[in-house]
Amino acid sequence: MSEVFTIRRQVEFNHCDPAGIVFYPRYFEMISALVERFFADGMCFGWAEMGRTDGGMGTPMGDIHVRFQNPSRLEDWLDLSLAVKRLGRASVSFDITCVCKSQARFNCEATVVYASLVGAKAAPWPDALRADMIRYLTPSETQQTPL
Repeated sequence: MSEVFTIRRQVEFNHCDPAGIVFYPRYFEMISALVERFFADGMCFGWAEMGRTDGGMGTPMGDIHVRFQNPSRLEDWLDLSLAVKRLGRASVSFDITCVCKSQARFNCEATVVYASLVGAKAAPWPDALRADMIRYLTPSETQQTPL
């Protein structure tokens, strides 16, 4: 069974519009925070360390699709979870979910690319990082994708 990486976050005033509902761009910040924590805490290879690797590497967002389902309100506790949907040579696609008390708030598929910060060119995942990410690969995805 594959692992799922989860963080818990409370909706704060700065996330909300005047009606006290999360303003949708703030969800993209939460998604970014989840991906950052995944690499830092789940992979033990945070963005600062990545930036010092091989002249500077990063994981820019290549593609993102979000389906909003229910609003989140001020002081709600959100559980944001991430699993690896596809693992390519230089990219990884995540299945991301956000729930509050078992009610879906959004689903997301996001793809990041392992790339040079200087040349903006994709590079293969380091072997150790690839091996760690495989733990989070969903069972329905038995094959890895080329990119």
